[in-house]
Amino acid sequence: MAFSARVSRDVIAQINVTPLVDVLLVLLIIFMITSPVVMHKTALDLPQPSSTPLTDPPRPIHLAIHQDGQMYWNDTPINLNQLSVQLSIAAAQARQPALQIDAADGVAYDVVARVLAQAKAQGVSHIDMLGE
Repeated sequence: MAFSARVSRDVIAQINVTPLVDVLLVLLIIFMITSPVVMHKTALDLPQPSSTPLTDPPRPIHLAIHQDGQMYWNDTPINLNQLSVQLSIAAAQARQPALQIDAADGVAYDVVARVLAQAKAQGVSHIDMLGE
């Protein structure tokens, strides 16, 4: 069986413009939809510059909790009752310092949970957990 293939050696010199027209129509529709959105003005309430100089934030409090449950407030040993007093003093300041809790790897979760609960109860607003 022989099949005949009609092979034309003529070069087609026409460009298919249908995909080009489709892309242009889609772009036209996109621009028609987005142009009204761009034309709307939005009122912004930007903060005004103040003449008062910015002060440095207070030095953060470093609370280290060792593996055996011993706590250190800025490298000074402290117990749970003293911690409550220190947290209330820190929370009463006009600009509260950040409380940075650095718990050791093997410390019991209960100890850290009690410290967090006391800090929240005393009103400390900024608590950071440090770790490696």
